[in-house]
Parts: sequence; structure tokens; C-alpha cells
Amino acid sequence: MQRYFITGIGTEVGKTLASAIVVEALEADYWKPIQAGDLLFTDTDKVKDLVLNSKTKYHPNAFLLETPMSPHAAAAIEGIKIEAKVIKTPLVSNKKLVVEGAGGVLVPINNKETILDLIELTDKVILVSRHYLGSINHTLLSIEVLKNRGFKNIGILFNGEAHSTTETIIKTMAGVTILGRIDNLPRISPEDISNQAEKLRSALLAF
Repeated sequence: MQRYFITGIGTEVGKTLASAIVVEALEADYWKPIQAGDLLFTDTDKVKDLVLNSKTKYHPNAFLLETPMSPHAAAAIEGIKIEAKVIKTPLVSNKKLVVEGAGGVLVPINNKETILDLIELTDKVILVSRHYLGSINHTLLSIEVLKNRGFKNIGILFNGEAHSTTETIIKTMAGVTILGRIDNLPRISPEDISNQAEKLRSALLAF
């Protein structure tokens, strides 16, 4: 089984959208270990609504937290203890598994561990980057943290409107695979996801 871990340079950069596209492109299974908030329509529900292929299986969250906050804070409020060692990858034989993180790589899950501790060294790590003031810094910092932890298979997936100066310096300085771009979609439908998946499939398969 090959895992693809989807993380971002921050919140609201399009991790769930990217997850749906990667799931569709690879006909992979999907799993979000920690869901904090939005329990009436979780990220798993969102991906399920956007993916067209019938081969994908959606695995249950390891932790479901009602409070829409950082996992460590939400867990403390709800009297729950989250530890990386108790979060076990679903058994997926002869398939690919897309794992969606929460926030960025250094979002805490408790007082000692972060999302980074949920990523395995054998994972293909896809970092979603979206342009805003400060996004260059956040992207390069995320890459630096991943490299320092020993991760080798790192790819950047840009999301939204193109910004050439931002992307050029990230490509020059990051030293990782550039997987491509998710177009700025005026609406997000299963057909849109399928089109984006088709566009990115070759790069994802070669990653």
C-alpha cells in the first residue's frame, strides 16, 4: 500500500479539494484521521460527494471532535486524549490511500506531537500551497520542516489563481517536485474534480 499524505501551508488552502482530486486521479481510498468541527458534513462527506469513481473506499476517522479548533485544543475541551501511536492506518491491500491532515504540518495534536508525527517516512507528501501575502514563507518553512524530519518524497500542488513571481521563487528554492496546479474553480462539482484529476494524473502517477 502506498500512502499519499495531503497537508497544507495553513488552513483554508484547499486540502480537502486537493484530496478529492488525488483520490479521483489515483482511484485511491481516503482517510482523514482527525476531524475537528463540521461533524454534520465532514471532510470525508465532502470528498465522497465530489469523487465519481466507484472503487474508492472511505475509512472512518480515528477521532471526531465537535469543536472547530486545533486538534489539541478541541481534544482538551472535550476530555479526549489524542496520541499518534493510537492512530492506526486502515488496512488497504494493493491500493493507494490518500490521508488528509488537519491544518499544516506543525498543528499540535497534543502537548508534544503535531500532524508531522502522523506522516510516515514512506509517504508521498503533497503540500498544498495557495498564494497570499506570506505564502512563500509558509511554503518554504513547511518544506524545510519536512526535509529536516527526513522526508524525501515531497511534492507541491499549487491551488487557485496563478501568481508567477510567487511560484517561480518557490520552485527555485524548495528543491522538491512541482506536481502542478488546481485551477481556480468558479464552482466545485464532481465533473470539475474529474477534469482536474485527469489533468494531474500523469504527474501524480510519476511522483
